[in-house]
Amino acid sequence: MPKQNVTLTVDSAVLKNARKYALEHDTSVNQIIRETLAALGPQDDKREAARMELKEFFRKSRFKIGKRTWTREELYDRR
Repeated sequence: MPKQNVTLTVDSAVLKNARKYALEHDTSVNQIIRETLAALGPQDDKREAARMELKEFFRKSRFKIGKRTWTREELYDRR
């Protein structure tokens, strides 16, 4: 996959802390940003896969809830 350059603007204090963190963890600010951005994609894929699995489970399930409704009073009944 081709790489592209990105320009960011951050407060100098934020950048200073990021550089300190990177130095302490033997990496670079660039690498931290790359890894953070890369981690965003799979989460969306995992959420969508879980949502589809749940949808399929409900579709195949024999259990039917029906059209039961509750009133506010029933939901908050604290007997």
